[in-house]
Amino acid sequence: MKKGGRKPTRAERKILVVNGLNPLYWLIERNLTTSMHLVHKEVGRRKEIAKNECH
Repeated sequence: MKKGGRKPTRAERKILVVNGLNPLYWLIERNLTTSMHLVHKEVGRRKEIAKNECH
């Protein structure tokens, strides 16, 4: 298994949950101002999600 990212922070985990993803299975590859690039830990599938301001 080759990991291509890092563990999400608490704020990033909140964004993952809002987008319907389980933070235990996703790693952060790139964290941009408008989007986040993710990598699945087990499968290696990549995904890009938009960051929405959550208050």
